[in-house]
Amino acid sequence: MKVAFFEVRENEREFIESYFRKAGGGHTLRFFDEALSAENAKKVRDFECVSVIVYSKIDAGILDMMPKLRHVAVRATGFEPVDIGECRKRGITVSNVPLYAENTVAEHAFALMLSLTRNVHKAYVKAMQNEFRIEGLMGFDLRGKTLGVVGAGRIGLHVIRIAKAFSMRVLAFDVRRDDFMAEAFGFEYVTMDRLLKESDIITLHAPYNSHTHHIIDRKAMRKMKRGVILINTARGGLIDTKALITSLDNGTIAGVGLDVIEGEEMLREDTQLLYDDKKLKKLAQLVKRNILIRRYNVVYTPHIAFYSREAFERKIETACDNVRAFVSGRPQNIVS
Repeated sequence: MKVAFFEVRENEREFIESYFRKAGGGHTLRFFDEALSAENAKKVRDFECVSVIVYSKIDAGILDMMPKLRHVAVRATGFEPVDIGECRKRGITVSNVPLYAENTVAEHAFALMLSLTRNVHKAYVKAMQNEFRIEGLMGFDLRGKTLGVVGAGRIGLHVIRIAKAFSMRVLAFDVRRDDFMAEAFGFEYVTMDRLLKESDIITLHAPYNSHTHHIIDRKAMRKMKRGVILINTARGGLIDTKALITSLDNGTIAGVGLDVIEGEEMLREDTQLLYDDKKLKKLAQLVKRNILIRRYNVVYTPHIAFYSREAFERKIETACDNVRAFVSGRPQNIVS
């Protein structure tokens, strides 16, 4: 099968070539750094499969230019740029990578958490200013503290597992309860109000939609314990940024760890965020305008919670597995 990979960087190409070299099958591979577009679609007109991330818009116009296309292998969880309905009408299978970074994101949430609870970030900034006094750097233990987990799905459960290893009490809010997992992991499902009132640290792992937009707003923040720590590795739109700044100013929230920030949606998600210099500049401007980045008690990372070597390899390997499964007549991870 002829397979064209778009939005590829050098390390991805090496991994993909090695995968198919070991797998065999005589596939023809072609790689493009840029996203799939009307201009380069002409170069792969006779290809049967394309693999993209999130910036390749695959609509009726693109599909008209690729009459032999049978499979779109999305190398990401999200597949919004692909017109699923149009692909379905044309008998084109679309696959994605549903799981690859659950523990990775959970670990990053704790990295942000520990940086705040032990003043790692603040101490580093002071050290860079040649200030080595310990005044103002006293942290607090996680042991015995209450962690509120908003969204107890796959990532949230990994967070809870880690929290229990720290001997934390865990409260969880989720629209779907799994009482078996609650008993097995030793946590308690509670209302959102109770979670806000009792948690020393709150970490967000909910999906972003119309129901969760600004789930942490001014009203929610007023219910929180004074001095709470807030962590967000999910989606920026879960937090009302203006309300967050006010709560940091008045001390309701003692510190916040952000891997995502409101307004980041224009940059989409996944590895392109790390590789495109122009988009990195836009992200930097966005953060600076937000004024959060200048604070001692704010730890910010540019949407890298998913980005570990192991998660990267799992993602690419699953996408390649999807291609092989389709060729063998047993397609997997289908979204259309």
